[in-house]
Amino acid sequence: MEAKAQARYVRVTPQKARRVVDLIRGKQAHEAVAVLEFAPQAASETVRKVVQSAIANARVKAQAASEPFDERLLVVQTAFVDEGPTLKRFRPRAQGRAYRINKRTSHITVIVAPRAALAGRAPGRAAAATTSSRATTNSATGTAGAANQKGRTR
Repeated sequence: MEAKAQARYVRVTPQKARRVVDLIRGKQAHEAVAVLEFAPQAASETVRKVVQSAIANARVKAQAASEPFDERLLVVQTAFVDEGPTLKRFRPRAQGRAYRINKRTSHITVIVAPRAALAGRAPGRAAAATTSSRATTNSATGTAGAANQKGRTR
């Protein structure tokens, strides 16, 4: 059973937050918390709190459904950072000019799921289906894997 947690309007730039989120994507949840605990980036504290919240949400969902819960089985299935609203500020400069300062915000989302639930999904299945359809015979020319006019196969 997957669980989701979000932190919205976080005052960290999305670019910096994505660097931290890329560290934990696909890792086990407890391992992700350990990595974020010692990561030097400022955004790692916020991302760690979101991961811990997602773990707690999974625990509550399992308890409500009367299912057994093991935190060691949880994996960070999805983690992404969206851009929030930008606060626009002005900094005085020389000769009466003003430069705009953009204070960017982020929406951080983490989804955790048990490892067994991820095994049921086959990420390569959709790719395999599209490649097998390309290998079928072309009804117009009647040849398998027919090349186009420039000699390229699809």
